[in-house]
Amino acid sequence: MSLQSFISSLRNGGIHPADDAEMRLKKSLLVFATGLFCTGSMLWLFLYGQMGPQFSANAPFVFQLLLVANLIYFLQSGNFDWFRITQLSLFLFAPFIVQWSIGNFITASGMSLWGLLAPIGAVLICGARESIAWFIAYIFLTGLSGFFDYYLADSPISNAHRVSTETSVFFFALNFAAISSIVYLLLRYAILEKAKLQASLEATHRLLLEEQARSERLLLNILPGPIAERLKHDNQTIADGFSDVTVMFVDIVNFTRLAEGMTPQQVFAMLNRIFSSFDELAEQFGMEKIKTIGDAYMVAGGLNSERNDYTRAIAELAIAMRDLLHRDFAVNAQHLDVRIGIGTGPVVAGVVGKKKFIYDLWGDTVNLASRITSEGTPGMIHVDTATYRRLAGEFDFSAPREIYLKGKGNTPVYRLYRLKAPAPV
Repeated sequence: MSLQSFISSLRNGGIHPADDAEMRLKKSLLVFATGLFCTGSMLWLFLYGQMGPQFSANAPFVFQLLLVANLIYFLQSGNFDWFRITQLSLFLFAPFIVQWSIGNFITASGMSLWGLLAPIGAVLICGARESIAWFIAYIFLTGLSGFFDYYLADSPISNAHRVSTETSVFFFALNFAAISSIVYLLLRYAILEKAKLQASLEATHRLLLEEQARSERLLLNILPGPIAERLKHDNQTIADGFSDVTVMFVDIVNFTRLAEGMTPQQVFAMLNRIFSSFDELAEQFGMEKIKTIGDAYMVAGGLNSERNDYTRAIAELAIAMRDLLHRDFAVNAQHLDVRIGIGTGPVVAGVVGKKKFIYDLWGDTVNLASRITSEGTPGMIHVDTATYRRLAGEFDFSAPREIYLKGKGNTPVYRLYRLKAPAPV
């Protein structure tokens, strides 16, 4: 195993898949702090043993063993609460014990300064509030050391360990540099990891926004915009009555017979080309596609529409659809023909179902438009009386003729041909 992979595995040690990002950072920080503390203290002991007075290394050695043993216990047990408290306690008390075993603040070159890592680590790992007790404990131990050093300055115990001024100054500088470096590295590590976490959160947020936008588009492909907004913010049943709506059905002629000689993929490709073209035309004219029913296409105007002339727009849309199939054989490769029926009047509209829901229309107007379509002549656009009266001044129509509609009896219908030619100037 390479050193880099070992450090990486050690840094991620004790982290569980269920841990959130903050807990992962805290665990990683404490393991990292333990590594820095052990490395720095071992270097200090080696240099002090080479340059300073002879003293018992039992306390520092036991301290190192406790740090490593506690780390191993944490990696095996995963008990972070125990690891956090005991490790910070070792950071706090061990430097003072080592300093007292050497002599005083001067002879130990401020060894107790290492205890500052306990409240700093508590800030990063436990939180600002919990770190107060650790900082108070550090200040108390520092004051206690100063008190005894002051009153025992001339005692035989204090004079037992004398070091040269050069050695004392060197290790003071070393202690300040070591603690400053460890604090800097800890803070830098915490900030870098939080920056990575922030970048990860931002990336997740972007993915969430993209997924939300995709869901929005999908919802808008199923429902009209205002209905989709209501459905997102209200769990109540959505059902509205409209006093005047123009409904159109477009039915492919002889589709069933034609589909019998085609593969499912060919049938799908044919319908997809035609209905996708119809979708583009419906959007172009500002009309609301309701649904497709097998080989039939349903569209309506006057539902949440910004256009006041929706009946005229439906008529223009019908002409555009008919003409598209007659001229564009890239879309209509099978030279299919359609029946188109248009009805105008009141409808009820609403969202049906809780799963795989659909926005649909009901009422006599819908039934009339559907039956006009099924009884119409291929290639022709048929409209009811209400639609004819509204558009008679703008479009060319045939004379009315009666057709028998189930449930309605003999009903007058009109064939819509085209927009009227502009009057000569």
